[in-house]
Amino acid sequence: MASAPQPGGPEATPITLPQRLLDALSADPESPARAWLAELPELVRRRLRDWELTLERVPSPGGRSSLIVLVRQADGTPATLKLPAPGADARREGAALAHWNGWGAARLLRADPEGGALLLERLHSAVSLRSLPEAKALLEAAGTVRRLWVPPAEGHPFATVEARTGEGVETLRLIAAGPWAADARALVDEALERRAELAGQSPEQLLLHGDFRQGKVLAGDRAPWLAVGPAPLVGERAYDLAQLVLDRCEDLAAGSGPAAAVRRRIAKLADSLEVDRDRLRGWTLFRAVETGLRHAAAGDRRRGELLLEFAGWL
Repeated sequence: MASAPQPGGPEATPITLPQRLLDALSADPESPARAWLAELPELVRRRLRDWELTLERVPSPGGRSSLIVLVRQADGTPATLKLPAPGADARREGAALAHWNGWGAARLLRADPEGGALLLERLHSAVSLRSLPEAKALLEAAGTVRRLWVPPAEGHPFATVEARTGEGVETLRLIAAGPWAADARALVDEALERRAELAGQSPEQLLLHGDFRQGKVLAGDRAPWLAVGPAPLVGERAYDLAQLVLDRCEDLAAGSGPAAAVRRRIAKLADSLEVDRDRLRGWTLFRAVETGLRHAAAGDRRRGELLLEFAGWL
């Protein structure tokens, strides 16, 4: 027979969901994420109970696609409980973290294969590489991402770069057909041509972070800097590195000679990590156009136009 809930135990713990998460996932009344949000406080309490965790707090503003809860394990060791919104991405994130086993990324302590919950090594979430000067941040980022590029395990669950980038090609063409995107159509055509060329002749099949940028690298105790929040894929390093080229693009736009600064960044990152410059430029172009169009279509025209302008500098 199950024991009765203890006063002050997980069953009595109030769980307040961050407003950012609610806003991001509750807009669509047909989305399955709405039902997940309604169940989320109970899901947290269940993980606290089953994994013998003590809740410290729910950080705010938090993320847009997962709930982060700071906890203590039974022996008092701090940890982070992450509950991603439903979907295969949560399982792939856990598989990637398990494969890295703390090498360059936060260590996975436990995983719930059904619900997708992850118990992770606690990092210093308030201190990311974005807190460093640009040159130092890029140097540390390059050293971190290099550790993540390893062969995937046999029978891995990850999509390839070719498959993932191919999924949205028609959607991008439709977005680009809108009247506001008329000036970007030549860039879209070039980006899609480069994507077809690059994806069709990938020189390597390595495990990639998938969303690697300075804000995804946090300070740690076990190592100075560790990556979090992967959207893992299998493919070439140039695709992963392209997101880092795009990072803090607003800083480049605000400076003098942004086009020359972008080219210097590509050359520096490509040479330091032994990645082909032209392939890095091509994937950066594709990711800039793709991300820019999606931001603009979602209503963030300012961010979208900045990324399309960035693509034009390439």
